[in-house]
Amino acid sequence: MTTTQGNQGDTRPIDPISTAVRLKEPIKRGAGEHFSVTDPKVDVSKSSLASKILHDRKYQFLLILPNQIIFWLVIVSGLAGTVVPGLNFATAITWYVWFCVVFVLIAVIGRAWCAMCPFGGFAEWIQRRTLWKRLQSSLGLQLRYPEKLATYGLLSSAATFVLLTYIEEFFNIAGPGTPRDTSFMVIGIVTAALLSFLVFERRTFCRYVCPLSSVIGTLGAVGSAAGFRTKDRDTCLSCKTKDCMRGGEEGYGCPWYTWPGSADSNLYCGLCSECYKACPSGNVGLFVQKPLTSVISPSRRRADISWVVAVLLGLVVYQQINSLSWYASLDGWLNAHTFFPHYPNPVDYFGFIALFAGVAAALLGAGSKLVPLKLHRSPFGKETFLTKVSSFRSWFVPGIYALIPVVATDYFARQLPKFFKHSPRLIPSIIFPFGGRANSLYNLNLLSHPDIVIVQVVIVLIGGIGSVYSAYRISKRDFEPIDPHKKGLATFYLVFVAVAVTVAMAGLYIPMHAAS
Repeated sequence: MTTTQGNQGDTRPIDPISTAVRLKEPIKRGAGEHFSVTDPKVDVSKSSLASKILHDRKYQFLLILPNQIIFWLVIVSGLAGTVVPGLNFATAITWYVWFCVVFVLIAVIGRAWCAMCPFGGFAEWIQRRTLWKRLQSSLGLQLRYPEKLATYGLLSSAATFVLLTYIEEFFNIAGPGTPRDTSFMVIGIVTAALLSFLVFERRTFCRYVCPLSSVIGTLGAVGSAAGFRTKDRDTCLSCKTKDCMRGGEEGYGCPWYTWPGSADSNLYCGLCSECYKACPSGNVGLFVQKPLTSVISPSRRRADISWVVAVLLGLVVYQQINSLSWYASLDGWLNAHTFFPHYPNPVDYFGFIALFAGVAAALLGAGSKLVPLKLHRSPFGKETFLTKVSSFRSWFVPGIYALIPVVATDYFARQLPKFFKHSPRLIPSIIFPFGGRANSLYNLNLLSHPDIVIVQVVIVLIGGIGSVYSAYRISKRDFEPIDPHKKGLATFYLVFVAVAVTVAMAGLYIPMHAAS
């Protein structure tokens, strides 16, 4: 169980994995056995400079502050600035630059954006009643997130992301539409974050509700930041205080409810360094890993994460489909027959997302009929599902993990048309309120449409190569066919699915013609 971050002497049991699983003690395993496959080897915090920075309580504040300033400028510019989107700082930086940069951070690092996010940062400052100091009490009700909702993990975040994307499409906010709409969207997100921080404990909003958490957490598995992990397992298991979770004199308990002693991926590490500061024995380090490690090597693959990836796949393919010429006719026909005002009709929006997610699940589920796998028990000694369901799960859960790289690169590729065609407008939008003019930059395109398409296809193919490699490695490690002679067939089929999905995603960019 998690504990309130302000009560240093709290002796209630800790949850080493998540708030959804209640255990009285951490799992007892030998030091050599405990997630050794996924343990990263490079500890950045060994550097004296890095250690000094991470121990400084101003570390995360200084990461958040620049984005916090930009965040308020976006709100003010959108409300009070010019109505011309390309000359308004709010729309120029949000839709032409920021969204692209976020996906670069996801692909290269992982949850880097979470460490510097202005939404969670602003709400956390108010919740803690301080910008960086360690105080013993927090503002708000400090309630625990309902356990039944916590069992759905990042699915609630994915639902929020899909809904927010629908709102953005409906009001054409990222078109970009009226700058005022961008400001209202940002205000809505920060208001939701602030209310959540005042009602629930720690970063409940970031873990379960934030629309970007599901995207960053799952697709960030391709990144090289392993996050904060335990250096010596035995020291961590024998620790009596668990300050990394409960909080100590120097640091708060982990805002993300993550125990460094059980982490086998970068899924929930927000890189805030609180566990590093709080650990009384200096047994926590900041580790880096090879790209794709958190895709291939987790010891516990989670069904909620697999369904999140399937939903995100469905959404990004929908966004490719809706750029094709025939989609407008379909959406118009549906609007006429359902009396809906305009694009996008909720029937085809949610329907296509469910369809494409279902197709991915069906392709992997077919593998369970082709090559049935032996059932594996959960770390807690019970089979998670009945035999019939587990047969599907044994293919779907690890199989969809293999598609994470191509889904991640597809999201990145979708942002490139706006970036290449409009990102130079950021400079005119900055100088315009002061009477400046930069017409040459306003009309400058970094790449033309044919070249953008080539870049998009190449990026998705690179992700596809990562997915093929991940499919091969995952099948070799996770798949145990009932008939051992079908091991090669199982590997071949999972690689085939990765190739088929990659070809479909990359191929869609050609008829799209670099649509924004």
